[in-house]
Amino acid sequence: MAKNTLSYKKFKNLLLFVFLIIGYPINIYSFTCFQDSTDSINYDEYKGYIFDLETNKPLASVTISVKETNISTITNDEGEFLLKVPKDMADSKIIISHLGYRDKTIALSEFNGGVLKIKLEVSITELSEITIGSKDPEALIRAVIKKKGSNYLNDNVVMTAFYRETIKKRRTYVSLSEAVVDIYKSPYESPKTDIIRLFKARKSADYKKLDTLTLKLQGGPSSALWLDVMKKPELLFTENMTNNYQFSFDKSTKINDRDIYVLNFKQHSHIKEPLYFGKLYIDSETLAMTKATFSLNMDNKEEVSKMFVRKKPKNAKVQPTLASYTIDYRQNDGRWYYGYGRIDLVVKINWKKKLFNTIYKLNVEMAVTDWEKNPNNETIKPKDRLNPSVVISDEASGFSDPKFWGEYNVIEPEKPIESAIQKIQKQLRNLN
Repeated sequence: MAKNTLSYKKFKNLLLFVFLIIGYPINIYSFTCFQDSTDSINYDEYKGYIFDLETNKPLASVTISVKETNISTITNDEGEFLLKVPKDMADSKIIISHLGYRDKTIALSEFNGGVLKIKLEVSITELSEITIGSKDPEALIRAVIKKKGSNYLNDNVVMTAFYRETIKKRRTYVSLSEAVVDIYKSPYESPKTDIIRLFKARKSADYKKLDTLTLKLQGGPSSALWLDVMKKPELLFTENMTNNYQFSFDKSTKINDRDIYVLNFKQHSHIKEPLYFGKLYIDSETLAMTKATFSLNMDNKEEVSKMFVRKKPKNAKVQPTLASYTIDYRQNDGRWYYGYGRIDLVVKINWKKKLFNTIYKLNVEMAVTDWEKNPNNETIKPKDRLNPSVVISDEASGFSDPKFWGEYNVIEPEKPIESAIQKIQKQLRNLN
C-alpha cells in the first residue's frame, strides 16, 4: 500500500498540469499594444473550414499537414484553420486527418486565393480480435509501453509550437494569452526532461469582467507538454497500474486511415483518491498510442480543490467541477511524436454573503506547427528556459493583430474570442 501511495503522490504532483492562482489584481487596467514587426512576407496563407460530410457540423482539432514536411496546424472549435506555407512550397499538397474520418489530400493550388469548405467522410471499420498473445486489455497497454522505443521519435528535435490559454466567465471571454515557443525535445527513450523557450507572447484581459478577481493559470506551455504521457508513461501507467486502474476494450475506429484499437480505463471503485478515466487509441499494426482523452474523477471534491488551487481569497470557496485532457500524436517516417495537447477546466467560485456563484471555464492548448532534427543536441542556457511554474499572462505585455506572428502557424481564434478582443481593447482605450 505504501508503494501505491508514493506512486499516487508522484502522479498527483507531476500530472496535474495546471494550478489556479486566484486573487485581486494590483494594476487592473495596465495594457500595452504592439504591432507586426515582420518586414517581409515569404509565405502564403491558406484558409478553410472542415465539416462532417453527413451532418455538416464543423470539426474541431482536425490536423492539417503539408505532405512530406513537418508543417501543420489544427482547426479551432468552429472547424476553421489558417495554414501558412513558404512560397517555394506552393506546389505541395496537404493531408487532412481526424479521429473516425477518412483522410483527405488536397493540393494547395485548389485554394486559389479563396476559402475552401472541406467535408470529411466518416470511416467505419471492423477490427479482428487483439492478437498479442491474449485478449487481456492490460496486456495491450503493457505492449504499448514496451514498444515505446521503436514507435516514437528517437532523435533530438527542436519543435515550434503555438500555445493559447483562455478564461471565460460563463459564456463571455475575459482573458486571452498566446505564445510561440521552441521545444527542445529529447528522444522518447531518454530520461531527460524536455526544455521550453518562450519566443513571443501576447495577452488581452478585461479585469472588469472578472469582478476585480484575477484568475491565473500557473504552468503555461509546460502544462500542455506534460500531457505527453508516452514520454514518461510511468507517471500514469506504472508497473502497478492494474492496482489503480481497470482496463476494457471499446469499439475500434480509424485515425489517418489506420485501424485503431480503443482501450477504456478508469480507477477501481475502492480507490478514494482522485485519479483518471478515459480512452486510449492504439494503432493496431504498430501498437503505438496515437491519442488519449481522459478526465479527473471529481467525486472527492475537497481533495480535488487542494490539487488545483494554489492561492485564493479567504472569503471565496473554489471548486473545480471539470478537468479533461487530450493528447494527439502525429507520425513521420514511421515514428510518432507529440502533436497537440489540450486541457479544459471548469471552476465554480462561491463568495460568502453572495447569493449567486460564478462559473469560469479555462482552456489550455498547444499545437506543434513544425520541427526539425537537432543532431548536435544544441540546447539553451538555464536562464533562457521557461520556468515550469510560469504564468504566461504575467510574461506577456500586450496584444496585436494576427500578422504579429509573421510566418508562424497558429490556431485560428474563434469568432467570440475575436469579438472579445475588440471589445476589451475599446474599453481599455476609453479608460485611458
